[in-house]
Amino acid sequence: MSTARVDATDKDLLALLRENARAPTAELARRLKLSRTTVQSRLSRLERERVIAGYAVKVNPETEAAHVRAHVLITLEPRRSPAIETELRRIPELRTLHSVSGPFDLIAVVAAPSIGELDRLIDRIGALDGVERTQSAIVLSTRIDR
Repeated sequence: MSTARVDATDKDLLALLRENARAPTAELARRLKLSRTTVQSRLSRLERERVIAGYAVKVNPETEAAHVRAHVLITLEPRRSPAIETELRRIPELRTLHSVSGPFDLIAVVAAPSIGELDRLIDRIGALDGVERTQSAIVLSTRIDR
């Protein structure tokens, strides 16, 4: 975990990068009312201190509109998390995996090209050695995506 100091300007910069991680430094500087050099220095520091861990491509949901997405809530047998995580990493349809508190141990965000494929994917996850049970919720729409 990063112990970097993040001030209000850093937070504003991070918010702009969440909107568009490829925004030119000059545009970020203009929107923040800072010099380009100041913004570049802040970006370098945030990267060096691992506040910014990397940049990624965010695919337009309409591009994957043919995919059915779901959140799969997973309950594990005690002390099985590392082995299950290793197995889940091998599933390319798994987009995100969260370790959570509460009645479930993990939440997997998955995408499949059809309901049938999604059904088989959820069965595959449920059949992993150490998975006690799963519960799923199909994503109907995304209202906010930052």
